[in-house]
Amino acid sequence: MTFLIAFLGSCPVTQGEIRFPPPEFESGYTFPQTTSPAPQSVLQEYIDAAVLVVGLLLASHLILKRRSRRAIFVLMIGALLYFGFVRDGCICPIGAIQNVTLTAFDRGYAIPIAAAVFFVVPLIFTLFSGRVFCGAICPLGAIQDAVLIRPVAVPGWLESGLRLFAYAYLGAAVLFAATGSAFIICRYDPFVGFFRLGGNWNVLILGASLLLIGLFVGRPYCRFLCPYGVILRHLSRLSKRRVTITPSECIQCRLCEDACPFGAIREPTGNWPEGEYRIAKRRLALFLVLLPILVAGGGWGGYALKSQLARVHPRVRTAERVYLEEAGQVQGTTNVSDAFRATGQTTEVLYADATRIRGRFALGGALLGGFIGLVAGGKLLVLSIRRRRTEYEADPAGCFACGRCYKSCPKEHGRLKRIRETAAGRA
Repeated sequence: MTFLIAFLGSCPVTQGEIRFPPPEFESGYTFPQTTSPAPQSVLQEYIDAAVLVVGLLLASHLILKRRSRRAIFVLMIGALLYFGFVRDGCICPIGAIQNVTLTAFDRGYAIPIAAAVFFVVPLIFTLFSGRVFCGAICPLGAIQDAVLIRPVAVPGWLESGLRLFAYAYLGAAVLFAATGSAFIICRYDPFVGFFRLGGNWNVLILGASLLLIGLFVGRPYCRFLCPYGVILRHLSRLSKRRVTITPSECIQCRLCEDACPFGAIREPTGNWPEGEYRIAKRRLALFLVLLPILVAGGGWGGYALKSQLARVHPRVRTAERVYLEEAGQVQGTTNVSDAFRATGQTTEVLYADATRIRGRFALGGALLGGFIGLVAGGKLLVLSIRRRRTEYEADPAGCFACGRCYKSCPKEHGRLKRIRETAAGRA
C-alpha cells in the first residue's frame, strides 16, 4: 500500500499544481464567449450497450458451445478495435467501479446510465457463463492477449502473492472514489494512452512496460492489477456454466496444462498421506489464529497512513500549501493557493474541511488496511485446503476463457472430428 501511495504522488497530475499561469484579468481583458460541448449522443450509449450485450452473448456461445480458440480470438480482436480504438477505451466496466462507489457515498452524484450498464452486465454474464467478458470482450485483456508470444509459467505462490496488488488497488480505488479524491483507475489506466494515441508519459511508460512483460507473462494487468477482475474472479466461482477442458474422460496428457499461459489448470489430486494431513491441520489452525492478527495489523497500518492517503484529496493538498505559505515555511505562492485566495474563503474554513477529510481517511485507511490483511490471511488459509479432483480442470476463478486448452486437448479434437464426419454424412 505504501508503494501505491508513492506512485500516486510521483505523477504530475496528482501534485495539484497547474502547469501554466492563469490569464491576467485586468488591463482591459475580455472574457471569451462561453461555449458548452454537445452532450454525448444517447443513441451512441444505446449502441455501445447493445454491442456489449451482443458481444457477450456471442462470446458465451463461442467459448462454451462452439469451443473454438480461433473464433474467440477473432471476436477478441473485434472488441479491441471497437471498445479500445473506436471508443477510446473509455466505455469500461473497470473504471465504472468508481462511479458506483461515488453514487453510494455522494448524494449529489448520479451514475451515468452507460457506466451502470457496463458495470452490471458483465457481472450478470459471469454468474451464468464464467469470465467470458475477460476472454473475448475486454479491450484491456485483448491487447495483452494479442502480444503474448512466448509465455512462461509463474509459480503458484508468486502469483497468489502478486494478486494482492489487485485487491489493494480495488480497495484504494473505492476509498478515493468514496471520499471524492480521485478516480485512480481511470487516471492510471495503462492502455488508454495507446487507444487514444497519446497521453501522460508516465502512464504510457506503465502501459508499455506491462505490454513488454506481457510478451512472456500472460495478461499481467488482468492477473495482478485489475480491480474489476477481482470481482469477476469471485463471481465466476458461482457461475452456472464454466469452461471444461474436455467433454469426455480426461486422459491426463497434461497438454492443456502446458497450453494455459495463466496457470489456471488444476491437476488431479490423490489422497493425502496421513503425515501430510496432520501437518495441514496444524497449519490450518495456525493460520486461523493468525487471521485476526493480520486484519488488526493491516487496519493499524492503514490508519497510520491516513495523512499520506488524505493528500490525494485536492482540498487537503491546498490546505497544506496555504498553511506553509501562511507560516512562512515556503517562499512564494502557487496557482492553487492563488486560486483559493481568489475565492474569498477563509483559511479557517479550508483547514476545517481538511481536518474533516483526514478524519474520513482515518476510518477509510483502517478499513483498507484491514481488508488487505483479511485477503492475505484468506490466501494463507487456502493453502491448507485441498479439493478433490480426479482429472485436469480449469479453475473457474483463474480461467480467462481464452480457449487455448480446447486447441491442445486430443479428446476435443476427436469430438470435433466426429461432429464434422456426422455433418458430412448428413450432407
